[in-house]
Amino acid sequence: MRNGVTISQAAAFVGITIKTVRHYHKLGLLAEPDRDSSGYRRYGSNDLLRLVQVRTLAAAGVPLAEIGPLLEADPALFTAAIVQVEQQLDERIAELTARRAMLHRLADGDRALLPDRAVDMLKRMLDVGYSEDEVAATRDGWVLARALVPEGFDDYLTQFEHALKDPKLTALTRRITEAAAWEVDDPRIDRLAADAAEHYLADPALLKTVAGMQARTDTAARYTMIARHGDQPTPTMARLSTLFESKLRAAGVRIPRSDP
Repeated sequence: MRNGVTISQAAAFVGITIKTVRHYHKLGLLAEPDRDSSGYRRYGSNDLLRLVQVRTLAAAGVPLAEIGPLLEADPALFTAAIVQVEQQLDERIAELTARRAMLHRLADGDRALLPDRAVDMLKRMLDVGYSEDEVAATRDGWVLARALVPEGFDDYLTQFEHALKDPKLTALTRRITEAAAWEVDDPRIDRLAADAAEHYLADPALLKTVAGMQARTDTAARYTMIARHGDQPTPTMARLSTLFESKLRAAGVRIPRSDP
């Protein structure tokens, strides 16, 4: 290598592109060698060594702006700088690991927005007879509840878990689902609202699923967003909900009224 090698050969030997070599020249990381009689720049062994050093540090994650001073530093400073770079790489690895975990949760859909406990409970709802639409509506409500009242969400899940173990509540939910197809003035709606209120009032733990969440909520609007999220309810379901809440209020349960 008495006369050196061309830029294309140097790039190939080191495993980078000609464009990268020229970029290193532009940044001052590698001095441009003199041209030979044919007008070609010739890279000697020292140039290639410098290229290997720059490429290695760049591949390790050292910012290009820091490589020049690093290569000029004494051994002690170089070692200290490498330790700092290693710490930065560890932080970057931790960040990327967290992002990968989030991607895995996104692949599972619900787990990106809800804790594992809530997702498992949604699956249990299907097991005890709730429809997919009911589970989907519950999931959306929980996403809102977790965002709007995060400090009360774990307690709410505990109360809901209690409700899942109640077969009478499951049967009551079946009736409510059927009621969606009733006419708004169907006389059965008042009986259903009374039965629902009676069942909730008889079970203090279950009642907390209605009263406990709103107790942590500072505005009626926020409670209403959680309780009545999604599409505009049908007149029948709106009447059923109004009757149910009215009967609970009459029994002394504090529930915010929706804004006009």
